[in-house]
Amino acid sequence: MTSLSASLVRGALLSPFKRAGRPDAALPPDRPTRPATPVAPGPLAAYGRICGFTESGALPLTYPHVLAFPDTMRLMTGRAFPLPVLGLVHTWIEIAPHRPVEPTEPLELTVYAQELNPHRRGTEVTMTTEARVAGELVWESRSGYLSRHAPRRPESDPASTPSAAEAGANLPAATASSAGRPAAASPEELPARAEWSLPGDLGRRYGAVSGDRNPIHLYPLTARLFGFPRAIAHGMWTAARCLAETQDPAAVRTVRIDFRAPVLLPATVTYAADAAGDAFALRGPGDRVHLVGAVNRKG
Repeated sequence: MTSLSASLVRGALLSPFKRAGRPDAALPPDRPTRPATPVAPGPLAAYGRICGFTESGALPLTYPHVLAFPDTMRLMTGRAFPLPVLGLVHTWIEIAPHRPVEPTEPLELTVYAQELNPHRRGTEVTMTTEARVAGELVWESRSGYLSRHAPRRPESDPASTPSAAEAGANLPAATASSAGRPAAASPEELPARAEWSLPGDLGRRYGAVSGDRNPIHLYPLTARLFGFPRAIAHGMWTAARCLAETQDPAAVRTVRIDFRAPVLLPATVTYAADAAGDAFALRGPGDRVHLVGAVNRKG
């Protein structure tokens, strides 16, 4: 059993004993760190192929998140983590690549739980990942995971719903700011750029590459145990596939992606974006929006 699979099993066993929304809940102070290690070329090539990245030399924008995910899961499935891992929903991710990272550079990865916030649908935890080369911070990300439960505050209370701006307040400057730019088109208005047919086994194939074998992504039967009629695509696959279309990734300062609705497999989806891929969306039948994204560039 892989370390990530073991974490999922441990999380499943501990989840019934955790109660989300406790007012005295505290996050664990642990900061698991993977020692500096060069990236294995075989898994990297397989990841690039399934997500549509070209072999440009530098790591794909999303790959450090994948490398650190086993440590993230170990932290989130530990006894000290206050939320049950079963049912956690990945709601958004922000990525700040401070410079391109070459696969041959030994990459040190650190993960930690940054903050716990009330949400109109429950409680949201922010997980942070940092990548360093010889002590230099070269890449970082923040992800929001929602534990659904009856909120402690009325839904009409604005304090119970962090805004997108608040969620990005701790990333480097120029995060998802539209100051000085024309208003972005809505996800439904963005022009279609490509149509992708996603096979029913996409979750199993991506899980084999990423190590994320969450049952909701594998088979209709295992997905139904968690309330889905069929297996759903990994949110991070949809994010990576969209970012693979972005022009000049070396010029990216920050990326923000919000996951809005799961993609049931098999599926046909439409990638829609502006000319540079700086505002993009993934849409399904009936223009249902699965995710929206925004890229901010340097200079």
